[in-house]
Amino acid sequence: MYQALLTRRYLSSKVMPLLASLAVMLCTAMVLITWSVMGGFLERLLSAGRNVMGDVAVSWGTIGFAHADDLIARLEKHPDVAAAAPMIETFGLISLPGGRTEPVIIKGIEGSSFDRVTGFAEALWWKPVAKPLASDQEGVDIRLRDENRRVLGRMHADGLAMMASPDPVSGRDWPDPRPGVVLGIELSRYNIRDGDSGTYTPGAPIVKTADGRSDVQRSLILPVNGEVVLNMMPLDSSGRPLGGLDAVTRAFPVVNEFRTGLYEIDKGTAYVELSSLQRALRMDAARRIVPRPQGERAAPAFRIETDPSTGEERIVRTEQEMIDDPARVTHVLVRAKRAPAEGGDPRALALVVRQVYAQFADDHAGKVPAAPGTVLAGGHARIAESGNAVAIRTWEDQNRTFISAVKKEIGLVLFVFTFISITAVFLVLAIFWSMVSEKTREVGILRAIGASRRGVAFVWLAYGGVIGLVGSALGLAAATVIIRNINPIHDWMGKTLGLYAWDPQVYYFSEIPSRVVPLHAAIVFVGGVASCVLGALIPAMRAARMDPVRALRWE
Repeated sequence: MYQALLTRRYLSSKVMPLLASLAVMLCTAMVLITWSVMGGFLERLLSAGRNVMGDVAVSWGTIGFAHADDLIARLEKHPDVAAAAPMIETFGLISLPGGRTEPVIIKGIEGSSFDRVTGFAEALWWKPVAKPLASDQEGVDIRLRDENRRVLGRMHADGLAMMASPDPVSGRDWPDPRPGVVLGIELSRYNIRDGDSGTYTPGAPIVKTADGRSDVQRSLILPVNGEVVLNMMPLDSSGRPLGGLDAVTRAFPVVNEFRTGLYEIDKGTAYVELSSLQRALRMDAARRIVPRPQGERAAPAFRIETDPSTGEERIVRTEQEMIDDPARVTHVLVRAKRAPAEGGDPRALALVVRQVYAQFADDHAGKVPAAPGTVLAGGHARIAESGNAVAIRTWEDQNRTFISAVKKEIGLVLFVFTFISITAVFLVLAIFWSMVSEKTREVGILRAIGASRRGVAFVWLAYGGVIGLVGSALGLAAATVIIRNINPIHDWMGKTLGLYAWDPQVYYFSEIPSRVVPLHAAIVFVGGVASCVLGALIPAMRAARMDPVRALRWE
């Protein structure tokens, strides 16, 4: 009973223990916020791959491989595979209205199959929405307005089909649907993002005139009536440029824009309808001249000969050896039946894809790249790639260097912050040491009336435990509030104080990712309480060892 009474008395009558509790609160909040932000960054990074490429990608350079339809059919028959989709990925330049040219990653996709693998329909930004974003407290999102639903619905359908439908109102009055392009929401830099709500308003480009003035093309909105030009370099099946060194230039209407939340993807990627990109890069099915070995001069396609009867010269087509060249793609994307959050393992799916591809490669021997081998490493099977084998990789495999660096950085930062938080142990120790010295007479009285050494020590340990409980609980509460509102807090700091700690061009994501993991919160909470009890341990032992006679005589 006396332990509880003394603990309550000390808590209510002393200021220094409250300062110790405040220190514990700050340390606990600091560690949990850091862990939640960096852990959220890693989790978002790992899960974002599913919205970009599915769970596993089968890829072969920039020249691509044939018979992808057969591979997709085989994959989708497997019980562990939910869907598969073809894709072409190449590099090029995009010319935007206003005269700006940017490097861009161009991906050719089939909207429907790509949606089954990545959830592309949800990533399309311009579409009707029924509810505002969580950060849009005032409902300023233009996608919520009824008067915009028809246009937004058409834009969403066009974006999913990768086709621009005729619409005389917007100026798109061609007779049939035309292949279109879907740009990353940050690529054009014409969209105006509202930092408070996280929504976008479509903007218009600023064009520099001949006299140096700036002219805003207010009648041009990219997702409605805008057009861009893509410049690409086609390669043949052996990887050599086709048609000399001239790039292929194609104009595409912008049918929609997408947002994945990965800033690097959203500012540097353009999706194009697959078949149109195949034709532009000459990767479509056709009869082609058999390519000559490297260094061997190809025979001319035409020759000039003299007609023996008339003596006139005429142009005659030479006989060329022709082959049927099937359509090619550079990637086949695969999605697992179960997401990682549901217990699915992308590495296990990669091994399944490898087995399916091995049989596929055997059936098309000499026409498609070889299958990679499988080796055992650390008791686990993994895919071993070689120079002449197709690459079968998960998102983590493709970004292994970056992801490993993030994991190591999380461990290092947590170690540093935890080491800093150890100062709370010494703060509690110093405070309790001085309090034991101040309460020498009370300790002597307790010992004189029969209190045991263990009972006296328990008073100070309980005192430290209560301080740890209060400080850790307040720290968890403060950290939870900050983490859940970290993006509005960051936006407020930027507007009010000019402090922008999170630059999406540096930190990969357009928003600060964060998530409070209950296990992490429990570890931090227990650590905060344990640090206070540990700090109170030495003073408690000192109080327990006091001789009551000497303690009373000293007073």
